[in-house]
Amino acid sequence: MIKVHNEVKITVPEETDNPFLKDLFKPNSKEYTADTDSLTVLGEIPSDLHGIYVRNTHNQVHAPIGTYHPFDGDGMLHAIHFENGKATYRNRFVRTPGFLAEQAAGKSLWPGILEPHLATYRGWGAIGAMKDNAGTDVLGHAGKLIASMSQGSEPHRLDPITLEPLGTDSWGRELQPHGIASHYKVDLKTGEMMFFNYGHSYPYMNYGIIDKNNQLAHYVPIELPGTRWPHDMGITEHYSILHDLPFFFDDELLKKGIRKNEFHPEVPARFGVIPRHGDNSKIRWFEATSCHILHVANCFEDGDEVVMDACVSFNPKKPAVGVQGGDRFQKIIDHLDKHNTQTHMYRWRFNLKTGKTKEEEIDDEVTEFPVVSNDYQGYKYRYSYNTLFKKGEWSFIGIKKYDLLMGTATKYEYGEHRYGDEPQIALNRDASAEDDGYIITLVTDTQEDRSECLILRADDIEAGPVARIILPERIQTGTHACWVEGDRIHNERV
Repeated sequence: MIKVHNEVKITVPEETDNPFLKDLFKPNSKEYTADTDSLTVLGEIPSDLHGIYVRNTHNQVHAPIGTYHPFDGDGMLHAIHFENGKATYRNRFVRTPGFLAEQAAGKSLWPGILEPHLATYRGWGAIGAMKDNAGTDVLGHAGKLIASMSQGSEPHRLDPITLEPLGTDSWGRELQPHGIASHYKVDLKTGEMMFFNYGHSYPYMNYGIIDKNNQLAHYVPIELPGTRWPHDMGITEHYSILHDLPFFFDDELLKKGIRKNEFHPEVPARFGVIPRHGDNSKIRWFEATSCHILHVANCFEDGDEVVMDACVSFNPKKPAVGVQGGDRFQKIIDHLDKHNTQTHMYRWRFNLKTGKTKEEEIDDEVTEFPVVSNDYQGYKYRYSYNTLFKKGEWSFIGIKKYDLLMGTATKYEYGEHRYGDEPQIALNRDASAEDDGYIITLVTDTQEDRSECLILRADDIEAGPVARIILPERIQTGTHACWVEGDRIHNERV
């Protein structure tokens, strides 16, 4: 049976010139619960697929204050649970204090990322003026899901099966006013979750660890030269890798209330390699070619070197903050268009003995949102599954699988009028290889006005899906996703 769990009133205008509030980005108002007998399945769900795929998104509910950016909307999780060849689906808003306050008011109370100067309420983010929308990242840790906003917010816990809100843990309250920034990393071998946050006052960054028992085990300041705008980090067995990138605010303008974020090509990129439980005195900074990075694929140790693979841009476009005149929406698209920024897979080697950095091209094709298996996060790995982008848009058109051992790659494209989300890798319980399992993602067909969950074999993505699960309604395109193994849910969930 398909049940409507709840429905909110959408006050976003039906007629809008903002491309991020219609078509592929049109918000959803209903929260569904669909059992296995009510979902249409094309093909056969593998019987050895056990766990839950969860995808986050920014789902705007109310007419925005100022210019809406696709990273402003309220967090909504879409989850498909797999077991014994069957699937169930549910979606829920992340009920942050900001979401609840706006539900009570029946309107938007906070502006978005583009015009924080319009804020009249205290907020979150690096500049303390945004609603905590919890719409960027989602990850499984210590038996629960954590949803958060990219610039820093409270870590919102949810039950991985029901998606019911479980509030904020005590350690989350200890991190105020900075919270936890996307993206945090979990080492399945130790159960530890490494994270960072940042702000516009000294020391500008903090780094911490939540242990396997969901306790704040480590939290230290990291000194940076000024305000920065990092988005991701990396981990290895013994180290964490923090980013000091030349894409940042002008501190003098910040003092005047002017928030201007720019790329500074004359400033080298710096990467801080810190022992996992180390502090600022133990961090080693490695310089590299000036660049900007949104997402790290993976990091690992190789002899005297710490290796980091990520999607890099050496010429990122300026963000459309405070744009006046012209086509403001086109400026947002230009900034988000990965073909404009020429974002591609790249490798850095940080030599702990010599202090030198070696840089290597992995591929020059435009890809982003790299994903590796949970089991290999922080360790030597072979495969990365990256997202392919449509030129001139913020939309995902396929998956590219990199074989980093052989230096080869394969692809699967969703097809005309079909756009996907970040994929995840679900390894078999007794996997004999790093790609012995399945790739899961959500796809929306804009011509059919329909959304599906796709399941592909990880070792043969070119063959296409082995199963397609039709969702109760067309859903808005999303941001990041996670896979939580069934055994982890059973062993860690309380």
